Amino acid sequence: MSAAAHPLPEESTPLGRRPTLEVVDRAHGVDLARAERAVTDLLAALGQDPTSEELADTPRRVAAGYAELLTPTPFTPTTFPNDEGYDELVLARAIPFSSLCQHHLLPFSGVAHVGYLPADRILGLSKLARVVELFSRRLQLQERLTTQVADWLQDQLAPKGVGVVLEAEHLCMTLRGVRAAGTHTVTSTLHGRLRDDPRSRQEFFALTGISR
Repeated sequence: MSAAAHPLPEESTPLGRRPTLEVVDRAHGVDLARAERAVTDLLAALGQDPTSEELADTPRRVAAGYAELLTPTPFTPTTFPNDEGYDELVLARAIPFSSLCQHHLLPFSGVAHVGYLPADRILGLSKLARVVELFSRRLQLQERLTTQVADWLQDQLAPKGVGVVLEAEHLCMTLRGVRAAGTHTVTSTLHGRLRDDPRSRQEFFALTGISR
């Protein structure tokens, strides 16, 4: 499952011509019928009876559920010229997200704090949440998810700085193994001034509520 922003033909704007960008899903899609058969086999391998009345529709539900969790919504990353020269932090706090641990196929979920210091262009605010969804709707590691969101913003906006913090609870850690219920994992990725300038970095973490 992969998705990326691809340049499309240029569009005319009052400020001249600039390329438009559209995020497209390049996945081949989920084979629901094959997934249902696999879930049926898994249930049987786990000592369950997939033909019982209670489990008869479970393979369909499981296949549809995983398809939803692994399919991001395509979107166009709308940007606007930063005519006023705004150079303070833009931050979206506590964006809810869910993803699937690639090691155990169990969910991890939490919130993302995503911010950037604008340069020439600013991004539509709702698109910060869209970017988090774009990379979370796949088999993931929290560390990689954090980096992918930050790198996407850096590549698409070329801002003066980018900061991404994810806080999540992993069911593979709280329901099995060590069973450390209530444990949250925090990861961060910083670029530009939010990485190199101590005051900017401190402001970012203070606004996210993360102690550093």
